[in-house]
Amino acid sequence: MRSHTFPLPWTAGYGLARTLLALATLGTLAASDAATLFREVAGVGRYPLCRGVNAGGAFCLGPSDHYDTMRWLCCLVLVVAASGWRPRLTAIPHAYVAFSVFTGISIPDGGDQITWILTLLIAFVAVGDSRRWHWQPSQPQEPEPRHRSMWALLATSAIVVARVQMAMLYFQSCVAKLPHAEWADGSALYYWINNYDFGAPHWLRPALSAIVDHPLGVAAMTWGPLILEIALAAALLMPQRVRWMLLPAGILFHLSIAVVMGLWSFAIAMWAGLLLLLAPLGHHPDFRRLLPKTSPERTTAQVGDADSAKVRVPA
Repeated sequence: MRSHTFPLPWTAGYGLARTLLALATLGTLAASDAATLFREVAGVGRYPLCRGVNAGGAFCLGPSDHYDTMRWLCCLVLVVAASGWRPRLTAIPHAYVAFSVFTGISIPDGGDQITWILTLLIAFVAVGDSRRWHWQPSQPQEPEPRHRSMWALLATSAIVVARVQMAMLYFQSCVAKLPHAEWADGSALYYWINNYDFGAPHWLRPALSAIVDHPLGVAAMTWGPLILEIALAAALLMPQRVRWMLLPAGILFHLSIAVVMGLWSFAIAMWAGLLLLLAPLGHHPDFRRLLPKTSPERTTAQVGDADSAKVRVPA
């Protein structure tokens, strides 16, 4: 019988991504009142629409004068999820809130969509996570129970799907820009920086204008993101040391978008996606300085015998 070995998925690495996703949605709900989030869209109707699958969202469960109450209840769920407490218990409520926000608010952006997708996939990881806090190292059991190994296999599969999703997202983001003349000739960022609705804030515009007013400067700012996006799309084919180099570049890229365009919830969600895409499976960041001391144990999932982490498949 052929067997394979894979790391335990229940580490602080996936926990950090989960916290960032919760914070992204929390920022949207806490910083915007019901009148801002739920309004009428011309030709569509007043949100939440509460039709079809969308009718299952949290904001369709009560009358419109209770939207703010439901908004704060959702914030409470997100605070608990972001804290890392009992991921097995908070995984489904967290995913439900992300779904409710994406399907319920009037003008969801790409950040709300990717948050819902990644939160759903991470829920398959968290429901098998028996730790009290998702910041703790995984504690292997001897011998490994078969049901726990199956949860580990499901969780690892969900993380792999999330990684493929992020790679496809960056690939599509890059390729979709190429047919547009402004991106092809390197002038697109000139128009974005100077856009009065989505462009740079007034305090930052003089510095950025000095760059985009120069041909080389605007070409670098336009083509640089395209190069980074296609590199991130191909990251799964690269050695791990290259992925670690791409991580700070991706974080700074989305930070710059947040500063210039104000898309903070989008940036935070993409940081979570970058962690899932670029960190190795089973990665556990060293948070021991912030947490009580715990003995570092091996982080491998075991199937079959107690000395190796294996999933057995037919030869």
